[in-house]
Formats: sequence, C-alpha cells, structure tokens
Amino acid sequence: MNCVPDSEYRERMKKFQKNIAAAGLDAALVHANEADFAYVRYLTEYWPTFEAGGVFVPAKGNPVLIIGPESENYAKGRSKIKDIMKMVEYRESAEPQYPGIAVANYKDVAKKAMGGAKLKKLGLVGYQIMTLPVYMSLQKDLPGVELIKADETLVSLKVIKSANEIALMKEAFKISEKAVDAILGEIKPGMTELQVIGIAQREIYKHGGEYEGHALYCFSGPATNNAISRPTHKKIKKGEVIQLNIGARVGGYSSSVGLPFSIGKLPKNQQKLVEFGLEAHFKTMELMKAGKPAAAVVKEYEEYVKKSGFAQYMLYGPCHGIGMMEVERPWMESSSTYDLQENMTFQVDTFFYDKDFGLRWENGVRVTKTGVEKLSKKFMKTVQL
Repeated sequence: MNCVPDSEYRERMKKFQKNIAAAGLDAALVHANEADFAYVRYLTEYWPTFEAGGVFVPAKGNPVLIIGPESENYAKGRSKIKDIMKMVEYRESAEPQYPGIAVANYKDVAKKAMGGAKLKKLGLVGYQIMTLPVYMSLQKDLPGVELIKADETLVSLKVIKSANEIALMKEAFKISEKAVDAILGEIKPGMTELQVIGIAQREIYKHGGEYEGHALYCFSGPATNNAISRPTHKKIKKGEVIQLNIGARVGGYSSSVGLPFSIGKLPKNQQKLVEFGLEAHFKTMELMKAGKPAAAVVKEYEEYVKKSGFAQYMLYGPCHGIGMMEVERPWMESSSTYDLQENMTFQVDTFFYDKDFGLRWENGVRVTKTGVEKLSKKFMKTVQL
C-alpha cells in the first residue's frame, strides 16, 4: 500500500520552519488529540491515542515531539522525528498523577529544541483544540513569551496535496465504495441504522482501512433533515429516505461517500428534492477549476439553486476541504478570499432539507487546471432498491 515517504516528512518540516520564520516567530507549538490528529501526524506520523500530542518546532533547530506519560514506546515506534519528551499536560482527561514518572515542562522543551536561542514569540497551531492545561502551562513555564495564533503557517502547506497524499485518499475512497456496495447489497427493512453501520465497519477493516474516516452514519425517515446525526436503533422502513455517509481512513487520509437512497418508491416531493440535490452536486463540480476564486464558485452555486426554485431547502454549501480530516480547511464560502489551485482536494457537500426529511450527496474531488477529478465515480445516481 502507498505511504508518505520519510523524505516527504522532512520536506514538510523544512517548509514549516521557513513559514515560522517568515511569520516573525521564533518557534511554533503544534497541538493534536486522538480525534483531531492531523497537524501532529502531518509533521511526524505520530497519531495520539487516549492522550494528546504536540510538536515544538523552532524556526531554526530540531523539532521535539511532546507526548503524554504513557506513550513513550508507542511514540518511538511511530514518530519520524527522534527527539521525544513527556509532559503531564498531554495526559488523558481522567488526569492520572503518574507518581514516579519523570516529566518535562515547556522550558525544558524549548531549551532542547532551541539550545541557547531566545524565545520571544511562540506560534500556536491547532488553536481551536488546544487545551486549557496546555495554555496555562505555557503562560507559567514561559513568562514573557508572546503567544500568537498561527494556524496558517501549517494550513498553507496542507491545502495542496502531494501525489502520495492523493494516492492515499483515492485508496480510502475505494474502500468506502466497497463498504457502500456491501450496505446496498445487504440492507433490508427491519434492520437498525446501527446494524447498517456495522456492515460498513466490517468492510472498511476487511479491505485495509486503518480506521473510519469520520463518525459514520446511517439515518432514515424524518431524522434525515438533520444536517449531521448519529445512527440509532431506529429500524429501516420502505418508502423513506435513507441517508448514508461512509468514510474510510488510509495512511492518515480520509474519505467520505454520501448518498440518499430508498427501499421502494419515495413520495414525489421527496424524490424531486433528492434528484435536484444530485443536479446541484454535479453543478458544483462544473463550476470548479484551478484559478477560479472560491467565493465565485459559491455565489454561482447559490444563484443556480435560487433560480431553480430550491433556495428555501438549502442550509449551506457547497464544499469543504478534505485530507487527513474529512472536514478540514479551507471551507468554500461566499466570504472566502482564496483562489482554487491545482491539487487542492475538496468534499463536494450538497445538503438540502425540508420539515420532515433531508438528503446529502457527498464526493471528494481533486482540483485540476480544467475542472475536477472525482475521487469516487460510483453512486452518482439516484438509487431505489
């Protein structure tokens, strides 16, 4: 199976350090946890489990991976950087005390990474998920150091995908397709939504997925008007919208295939909106190509929906970034200020809803010079079983 080579990790770190220096920072502290792991794994391949993780990256010097007290052997087997330090701030949320285990503080970490260099400005990457214990310890251990939100120093590197990253995403989408195929072949009335997801999980791990690409869901009937949800013990019925969003993760990279379908015929109003949702899904892809302002895509999409007479059913749209996380920056919104670039990857996310049902079509795409490449080519049609 394809993977990201060590040379690519080294190149990522060099580019990140260049961005840190260009931003006027002396170093950056990158944060991740088990669920939102992308920033740390992107730089190191380390994927925290139970505990959190961080990377202290100086503008000049050697980065340090920061882990919780239990993860040392695990981290040594995964990390692409050799310097690893344990800190109690990265322990699991039950807050064990770990008496007898030697731990470091941020002053120790900064000295290890920077030697005698002065630390005046520290960028914080992963700001939205950084914990209060981490932030308070930074203030205590590094008095006088200016703490600055600096996510863009790393995000700007992640939005353009390499050939290795795209290959991993394509493999993840292939596995997701197999999981959806299995569901469509096995689902029947009386089965619970949770049992449907069990089929998907079986197939994801059977075909080489390392994990689900996101919280998988199947839900049906009136609950489909939820923008997001979780599967329940509700039983599948004929003649109602059944919504799937199934994603696998491979080598750290995520996918998601989303489609509405039914067992038997839908009421006419529901079938009409499902079919328009697919038309709007394809329309989004038609509007995308390298060099086009993201905001223009959104405005043209919204105008298309409005002229088609379906604006009252739209919550948001039409795209968000996808890569290591199934939802990651950049979002594509009318307020966006960037242009699309070749090898950006997006999840085309088309959601419409009424008072008693809703639907979502989702597929990944890679931006090309002339349009987009679909990362999944299956299930792009309405399905009635």
